[in-house]
Amino acid sequence: MLRGNLLAATLAFASIISPASAKDDYPQRPVTLVIPFAPGGSTDILGRLLAEEMSKRLGQPVIVENKAGAAGNIGGSYVARAKPDGYTLMVAAAGPTVINPSLYQNMQFSPVTDLAPITALTREHNVMAVNAATPINTLEEFIAYAKEKPVTFGSPGTGTPSHLSGELFNHMQGLDMTHVAYKGSGPAVVDLLAGHITVMIDNMPPLMAYIQSGALRPIAVPSPERSAALPDTPTFKEAGVDDFSVMAWKGLMAPAGTPDSIIQKLYSVSTDILATPAMQARLTELGAEPHGNTPEEFAQQIKDETQWWAELIERTGTTLN
Repeated sequence: MLRGNLLAATLAFASIISPASAKDDYPQRPVTLVIPFAPGGSTDILGRLLAEEMSKRLGQPVIVENKAGAAGNIGGSYVARAKPDGYTLMVAAAGPTVINPSLYQNMQFSPVTDLAPITALTREHNVMAVNAATPINTLEEFIAYAKEKPVTFGSPGTGTPSHLSGELFNHMQGLDMTHVAYKGSGPAVVDLLAGHITVMIDNMPPLMAYIQSGALRPIAVPSPERSAALPDTPTFKEAGVDDFSVMAWKGLMAPAGTPDSIIQKLYSVSTDILATPAMQARLTELGAEPHGNTPEEFAQQIKDETQWWAELIERTGTTLN
């Protein structure tokens, strides 16, 4: 009888401590890292760099899975509905996190309530780039060209920062550039290289290799200061267009309700990766800067930027087709 009672007590105690033990031992199986855009874009490039390094530190494979569509909403919704156990994560971008709530009336998830911030991984410079075969060399020449001829600008999708940057530029300069939406930066860059679209204002990572090869020509960067990756390319202000500054970012997020111990572990692992000289050098090459703020700071950033983009969307009168 005593032995039976002891066994029962042992099993009961094990059931109490096993959940905490499981969290402490996280991860015990492969982790899925969702990219809410097509392969080849800046989110995908960063996600694959991060996954490789996370796998080494977590001791489990981190598998990248692209779930593109609806300007990041499909991937965001998938992660928001996933079990909050740390085994489904997302590399978030501004589009589905702080912009889409002001553009989509029927979003299937709320970034603020359905996703848990872990850290803002990077700040990224954008660049306006044209096909090198065009006669455009400066921002002034581009504006003059766009006032005389039909111009199309590509973006990774409707409602993305790239799209809204183009609409804001239209609004400020009195232009009538036509927007062409793609399912990610990769396909848009392919058409830019082929001459099917005229220009892109997008994150540097998917464009840098082609700028360095001479296939694309950088015109200006919409940043407060020049990018270390393109030190000879002027800012919009230097090129004669004031009050046009749009920086991008990428962050790591999990489903809301993910245990804090797991959030903190992922935050620690991510910021350790960002602090390595190798990762910093690679990010600089891509036109990105390591960030690594705390989950609380990232949550406040999301709140502040959601308001900023809502005001910009209202000011430009941007609507979804």
